[in-house]
Amino acid sequence: MDARIDPGQVKSLSHQEARPIVLGMLLPVFMGSLDNTILASALPTIGREFGDIHNLPWLITIYLLASTAVVPLYGKVSDIHGRRFALRIALALYMLGTLVCALAPSMLALILGRALHGLGGGGLASMGAVVLGDVTAPKERGRYYAYFAVVYTTAGASGPALGGFLSDHVHWSAIFWLDVALGVAAAVVTTVLLRRLPRHERPHRLDVIGAVLIVCASVSFMLALNLGGRSYLWGSPAILALFTAALVLGLAFVWRLLTAPEPLIPIAILHNASVLCCVVAHSFGWGAIIGLNIFLPTYLQSVVGLSATDAGLSLMMLMIALNVSAGLSGVMLGRMRHYKAVPIVGLVLSIASTAALATFVESLNLFWFEVLLTLIGTGFGPLPGLTQVAVQNNVARHQLGISVGTMNFTRNLLATMLVAGFGAIVASSVAAGTGAAGGALGDVLDHAAVEAFRRVFFGVTGTLAIALIAVVLLEQKPLQTGVAPEDE
Repeated sequence: MDARIDPGQVKSLSHQEARPIVLGMLLPVFMGSLDNTILASALPTIGREFGDIHNLPWLITIYLLASTAVVPLYGKVSDIHGRRFALRIALALYMLGTLVCALAPSMLALILGRALHGLGGGGLASMGAVVLGDVTAPKERGRYYAYFAVVYTTAGASGPALGGFLSDHVHWSAIFWLDVALGVAAAVVTTVLLRRLPRHERPHRLDVIGAVLIVCASVSFMLALNLGGRSYLWGSPAILALFTAALVLGLAFVWRLLTAPEPLIPIAILHNASVLCCVVAHSFGWGAIIGLNIFLPTYLQSVVGLSATDAGLSLMMLMIALNVSAGLSGVMLGRMRHYKAVPIVGLVLSIASTAALATFVESLNLFWFEVLLTLIGTGFGPLPGLTQVAVQNNVARHQLGISVGTMNFTRNLLATMLVAGFGAIVASSVAAGTGAAGGALGDVLDHAAVEAFRRVFFGVTGTLAIALIAVVLLEQKPLQTGVAPEDE
């Protein structure tokens, strides 16, 4: 029997019908976000066990890169074969990668396992917003998206604390055995709760060539950043060759976007100025928060001298504030005519707070550090709901998968580049063993380390400023009351 539904018969589900489906997607979203940051506090322990410090950044960047490249492919697969089919593929790859990581006998095996892990994680993190677009109208998505924002940010912010605790008190491999248990639970939950999910499949072509090009370009760029200034001089032939390869492959990717019948990133969608503003705001906003989640634990361990567990726990206020802010703003979103006002004010608050963090990085005490994290989270909270709802307010129903995939792809790609760039700044400036146990935020333990993190935090400030500009430029259209517009 053909599972496709006549578009004329599709309608919004009631709150009672939609809620179980939305809740069913929270665990996969949690898992996909958790693995972006859970290794951040465990990296020193893993490096000591394998006797390999230099390749540690790849455990983070290879996951981000792999999950980035496949997000648009998952969007199209879900548009072709349905959301449940795409989610099953994501869970299978995620579980396989998890087992490889848990049993990895070497750093190389662990890096390869993380790549496979990312191929599944990219689908888990992105499918929630796609499913949400299938079951609710744009005007009602704010309150539902608040659920996803809370889960996504809780996972990302609690990742360093959880990973640090497991590596300190159990073993770093326990992180991946936990993922195995979560993967089994997610498979059971989604199988049961997504049975009533509406179907809107359309034929599409998968741009695998485009995905390969962007992965190769990104790997070349990140290799140059990781090796330059340490293994090779910045002006050496090897580094110049890597940058040249990244440029050539990047240009080839752009050419592919302009010439492919159905490119990895649909240029036609980005021709819509509102969609473009949403993609930019979403990507630069989340890129800044992901950067903070990854580098604040490193800062607290290498400069301040906190343990892995304590460094992770110090980020809890960022998570709590962001979640409360996202939840409240999500409820307000569908009720406000001028729904851009709150995110704009919030981003101004976040920008001022990150600038203060960068300015006083060597003299803050723990109390003011936590105050600044609270202000950053409170200010950022309204942005994710706005961008998700606004982009889905401007595309046809059959393009929901690829439009959300495009936004998540851009977010993850930018976050990967930011993490690689910030990592290069820190690696070139912070000497091994910097910091001392029992230090305080007011102690200037190492000038080079302090200046490195100051540059990183000012970089985060600039990233948030770009998100603010995009929100200001976004056209404030009335939110639709139907599920999504049909074909133009």
